[in-house]
Amino acid sequence: MIEEIHILGVYMPAALVWAVLAVVLVYLMRMPVQRLPLYRLLWPPSLLEFALFILFWWALSALGDAFLTSFLAP
Repeated sequence: MIEEIHILGVYMPAALVWAVLAVVLVYLMRMPVQRLPLYRLLWPPSLLEFALFILFWWALSALGDAFLTSFLAP
């Protein structure tokens, strides 16, 4: 079933909300991760940021499905 979240009178797809939050988290994690020496040795920077985005998007979706059912539209 496609889930929607009611925010300020607007129904938004839950996947869009989780993706936007994941982008914000990746942006906030960018500076701390860039200071690590392994950042330059393991992966290309864009691949690491994309992997972080996918990881955060999955985690937010899983947590949202588990704990935020009261905000979902019927």
